[in-house]
Amino acid sequence: MKLVKIFAGAALVVSAIAVGQAQQPAAPAQQPAAPTDGRPPQPPEPVPSADLPRPSTTDPRANLKPGGPGEKAAEASWNMELVSNLPKPSGFFDPALPLGTRAPEPPPLPAGAPRTPPNPNQLAYTNSDLAFSGNNVIVGNYHGFNTYNIERANKPQLIASVVCPGGQGDVSTWGNLLFMSVEQTRGRLDCGLQGVVPPVSNERFRGVRIFDITDLKNPKQVAAVQTCRGSHTHTLVPDPKDKSHIFLYASGTGGVRSGEELEGCSGKDAKEDQNTSLFSIDVIEVPIAAPEKSRIVNQPRLFASDNNIAGLWMGGDHGPNTQRTSTTNQCHDITVYSEIGLAAGACSGNGILMDIKDPRNPKRLDFVSDKGFAYWHSATFNNDGTKVLFTDEWGGGGRPRCRAVDPLTWGADAIYDIVDGKLIHKGYYKLPAAQSEQENCVAHNGSLIPVPGRDLMVQAWYQGGLSVFDFTDSANAKEIAYFDRGPINGDAMLSGGYWSTYWYNGNLYGSEMARGIDVFKLKPSELLSQNEIDAAMQFRLQEFNSQNQPKVVWPASSAVAKAYLDQLNRNKAISAARASAVLSSLSKVDQLRTGKEGSAKATLEALDAVAAQVEGDAKAATGRDAARLKALAETLKGRAQALR
Repeated sequence: MKLVKIFAGAALVVSAIAVGQAQQPAAPAQQPAAPTDGRPPQPPEPVPSADLPRPSTTDPRANLKPGGPGEKAAEASWNMELVSNLPKPSGFFDPALPLGTRAPEPPPLPAGAPRTPPNPNQLAYTNSDLAFSGNNVIVGNYHGFNTYNIERANKPQLIASVVCPGGQGDVSTWGNLLFMSVEQTRGRLDCGLQGVVPPVSNERFRGVRIFDITDLKNPKQVAAVQTCRGSHTHTLVPDPKDKSHIFLYASGTGGVRSGEELEGCSGKDAKEDQNTSLFSIDVIEVPIAAPEKSRIVNQPRLFASDNNIAGLWMGGDHGPNTQRTSTTNQCHDITVYSEIGLAAGACSGNGILMDIKDPRNPKRLDFVSDKGFAYWHSATFNNDGTKVLFTDEWGGGGRPRCRAVDPLTWGADAIYDIVDGKLIHKGYYKLPAAQSEQENCVAHNGSLIPVPGRDLMVQAWYQGGLSVFDFTDSANAKEIAYFDRGPINGDAMLSGGYWSTYWYNGNLYGSEMARGIDVFKLKPSELLSQNEIDAAMQFRLQEFNSQNQPKVVWPASSAVAKAYLDQLNRNKAISAARASAVLSSLSKVDQLRTGKEGSAKATLEALDAVAAQVEGDAKAATGRDAARLKALAETLKGRAQALR
């Protein structure tokens, strides 16, 4: 294989079709200093209250047969179908450790020898987040990224593999630009495999890489924005008033690098240094036509209170039988909903709501804490922008946190209604099936499924699989579909499972950390009708980055009208006579092609009359069903208007 190297500014670009070379082990990376007497003692695990609800041990997912070297784990699915699986391509796994194989134990240390500190660059070949562009999905990886054509979702085709180590490899796209987060200390400006050993080096890269993907088969790195903590994740933030720029909110969760390596960096506590690199995010401005000029334009103190930049949760538990919550000195993920000018930040020790009408200067509106949350990880708005769901990554994603002993309110989702700019807690959702000690499992990344009239979400739970649930009733979220596999190995916990699961143009896509990429289809059931699935499929995107949440607008189609009708029938919120009239009128309208047929005028007037009757029904109804009746009436009127 040939390695193509292209210089772009000061950065060496590996346009990577040369994945075979990635199988060479990387050089040792920079290691943090460790006390000579070994690791510092860890505080004991918090003990949850015995009266908190626990997951089911009789669910079909609870005791799935594990895999192992050369053996596939058992699978369980409900109301969905796995239509394709593509394993990782060469260069993105360790050939010496096939799936399900345990790494050999390191040799014992001599008596009195100091313990080796934990390696900050583990998970070297882990699949991470997904981004979508046209008929392509880009799968981030700690070792680079892979691009697949998904025009035929049941037969994804690998287009190109880009080797560019540095973790965590979160990706997003905007037009012909691709952005990738880099946080590990092994990351190099030139995408090299050899890592960076010295503690201070002008070869190290930690921040956000920018690639030109005009030619998806030959991405070219055109910019590399250095940050003090690296970029664990980033969020694209469009400015409605400025189409020539895109902004990034970069969140770093790693250690602060030395000021000798990058000027201005400081890892000191806020009490010692008001200019510390902690307690902020990086706002990066990207000129779309000249991405090489990208730069940090702001580092807002989103956690400040009463002139104290460290003004939110300072770490620790909340009392007896409560969780030990991380200090709020960083955000892990920020989801923006530009259509309504809001963002939700999952910021280690707190969930925060922000005003982003000026993307350069996000402002905190409200913040919340939860005595059962360990680490506020990510956020998702509902389509109306009236609620936000926060996730808790208890155990950091590498621990089994869905066992029978683990509460359904720890390592879970917390659902908040947004009322007058304030976050009001309503309920929780967690994977309801118990998982084993050999499965890393906790709430992780997901997206809305665009079914009109409902708040549906698909979510990754690492080795807990993926879960589809309805949180239309914020206080009573309910699962409606799932897919799960047994442990990768039945004797030891090997890291794996779904990092991200997202809906995109009619299918569900899962980035499996160890097994590659999976594609799913939803199946109709008593909990989700075929009409509702068809309506969701009518919302199409040319690009999707889950942390830049789009506003879903459905066409005034018969499928959308029937989806509302199915929901009203399910709730017994519409009379049989009215439902029959709606279906009859739609059936006649669907036979029209141009609206100029001889019978068109009478047919369209009849549909308008039914719409008016449904509108009257809406005035007499309450709650969510009143909104559905109103939406049904508007859809029927829109269906008629489109043919006039």
